This record gives sequence, C-alpha cells and structure tokens, in this order.
Amino acid sequence: MKGFPDKPSYIIELLDGGVTLEDVIDGHICEQDKVEKSAFVVGDLGALMRQHTCWQSMVPQVQPYYPVKCNSSPAVIEVLASLGLGFVCANKAEVSLVLEHGVPPENIILSSAFKQLAHIKYAAKNSVHHLICENEAELSKIARLHPEAKLLLQLTTEAHAAETSMPFGFSLKSCRHLLEMAKERGVQVVGAAFHIPSSCQDPQQAYTRALSDARCVFDMGLDLGFNMQILDIGGGFTGSEFQLKQVESAVRPLLDAYFPQRSGVQVLAQPGCFYVASAFTLAVSVIGKQVATRRWDSLSQGEKNEDTEFLYYMNEGVYGSFSHKLLGNIITTPLVHKHALCVDEAVYPSSLWGPSLDQLDQVVERCLLPELLVGDWLLFSNMGTCGLEEFSCVSACSQLPVYYTISTPDWYEMQEAGVALDSAMKNFSVLQYSM
Repeated sequence: MKGFPDKPSYIIELLDGGVTLEDVIDGHICEQDKVEKSAFVVGDLGALMRQHTCWQSMVPQVQPYYPVKCNSSPAVIEVLASLGLGFVCANKAEVSLVLEHGVPPENIILSSAFKQLAHIKYAAKNSVHHLICENEAELSKIARLHPEAKLLLQLTTEAHAAETSMPFGFSLKSCRHLLEMAKERGVQVVGAAFHIPSSCQDPQQAYTRALSDARCVFDMGLDLGFNMQILDIGGGFTGSEFQLKQVESAVRPLLDAYFPQRSGVQVLAQPGCFYVASAFTLAVSVIGKQVATRRWDSLSQGEKNEDTEFLYYMNEGVYGSFSHKLLGNIITTPLVHKHALCVDEAVYPSSLWGPSLDQLDQVVERCLLPELLVGDWLLFSNMGTCGLEEFSCVSACSQLPVYYTISTPDWYEMQEAGVALDSAMKNFSVLQYSM
C-alpha cells in the first residue's frame, strides 16, 4: 500500500481562532473551483495524537508498532516516530523510510511472508534484527543471510485462516519442529506473533485460543533454551474506540493469566488503521452525470418513489485513490459538500464511478443522495489507509495534493507529549492558517 506522496519538506497549517477542518476543506475547494477542480486530500495530524492518547489510556500494557504498509506518508511516519511508536516493515523501502526518520533499528520489525534475499541482507546490514518468520523456507534464508536475527514465529489462527485462502504462519503442532530447526541453525527465537482480523465475530474465543497457543510456544522455546520475551498480538484494530474496548476486555485477563507483567514479556500490537484511518479526508468533484431507469428491489424511507437512478462520475476512481476497492474493501457513502439534508428532501438511488468508463471503475455501488450537479464536491472520510498511487493514467495530474493541518489544542497536546512540530521534526514547517 503506497502512502500519500509528500515532498521532502512540507507545510503544516496551524488552525487557530475557531478555524475548523471543514473551513480548510472549504478554502481548498474554493481554490480548485477557480482552476482545474482537481481532487485533493486534507490530513489532520491531530487525529494521530488523539488516537495515540486513546490507545495509551485503554491498552497501556501493549506497545503499538505501526505497520508502514497502511500509510507510508513521511508526515505520518515522522509524527508516529516522535510519539515513540515502533514500526513493522514489509520490505527494504519501508525499513529505509523509517530509519531515515530516526527510528532506532531495535524498534523495527521486518515482517513479510516471503522476504526477498536483498531485504533480509539490508535488515542485517542496518542492524534490524527482529524478523517475523512464517515458514521453514524463511527460517533457512534468515539463518544463512542474517545469523544475528531474533525471530518471532508467526502462529496461524482460525479467525485469520477463515478470511484468506493462503496458508498463514505455523500451526501449534509444527512449532516444536521449527524451534528445534532454529536451534540447530543457531538462530535466536525471541517470541511469537499472531493476527486476529477485525472481521472476527467472536474475539473472546479467538484471542483465548491464540494466546493459549502462544503460551505453549513460549514454554517450548524456554525448554530449548531460547530467551522468549516478545509477544505480538497483531492488528485487527479498526480505529473505533468501541471495538478497541471489546478487544481490550477480551485480551487483558488473558494476558494477566498467560503473560503477567512479572514475566517480563513485552507485549506489542500492530494498530495501523486505528491510527491513520480517520486522519485523512479525500475531496473529489463530480465531472459527469447520467440518468438511468432502474427499479431497486426496495426503497428506503425518504427515498423518492420513482424509477430514477443517477450515475455520477468523479475525477478519482479505483485506478487512483480508491484502489483498495479492487481488493474488496467497501467505500462508505460520502458527504455532499455544503449540503445539509432536510427531512423532507428527496434522495435518489445513486452509484459513484471513476473517470475511466471502465466497468470495474465503480467506487460505490449504491447509495442514497440528493440530486447532484456537475461541479459539486463529495467528501470521503476515513481515507487514511487508502493511499494514493504515484501515477494514474486517467487522472489529469500524477499526484494529488495533500494539505496537512493541526488545531491549536492538538498542537499544544503534542508539545506536552514531547513532540515539537516546529523544531524537533526537521521536515515540518508550521504556518498559521489564513482564510
């Protein structure tokens, strides 16, 4: 997943005097209305701080390690690094990125089911010793190319296996063999990792099984003389405070039972979406409109009882900012800019499309919207994990502009947390926002 494209030095607009994020979006839409009506992104860096505060208050015993693949924007990396997060990298480029932002190598984990030889060598050269190992072939490669590696064995879970057709990690039965194989090769094993997806319907049962298995792996490792000290409980955190409470209530008593604080085991997790999803909003304009005659199976309350369906074409689609739709992710219904829906206002079945005229370029299959005009703007929230492609053959420009903001209260809170945007972080330039 590629991040939002940043320049080496970027500007943060400081919002003061009651200026809101909506005011910033309004201002940039007014600017675009005078020129090309290009899509753009607004990033609220204060959202990263708020999510970090939420994480620390609810699961203080779990150290967050940010998976860079969620959003590799240098602005995001720099803020999270300054907040003291660790990082999970999938390849050489991601490792290089976080190292450039001053992240200590001991706070980086290289994690990929099948690592390229060059990536393992790069990790070894840069003293990135923590690697997640998911199969025997990886263990052999790591033993040969990175003998000083400290491995976390990836355990498979039923919840994750149910969501993917690819084999993922080791079963508990095979872990003893892998531990013995690591012992023979002289490779250190320091812990275990697993992943419970956010789609799991019974997190209590899933975490109970996974943590019980992890405890068994730790015991087997200790029996073989390994210093088992790191437990990675993976991702699966949506960004919702309610969902985080559910996970916390399931995990906390299990950690107390299997990995109490006196054990000295460092417990970490990979909250990617949790940190960045709500921090970015994408603004797109309607560039085309068609009326189709089609009757939906059912009409919702407030929907105009006619056979009218509108197809709207936007200046961004699945071959650009909405590329994650091709991976099966659902795009939520956007807000219409500067439009407050009245109770008795008619809404119509609508579908939203990208500019390519490709049948695959459908962003939202069905939603209810008031009738829109060409030139209207739509706002998609929670776009922090979507990224932007470096090049889009159907876009007028290769990169969408990203405007970073932070409110004065969030700015002060970051300073209290030891993050000084205007001095400590070299790539930031903080300017007062002017309307």
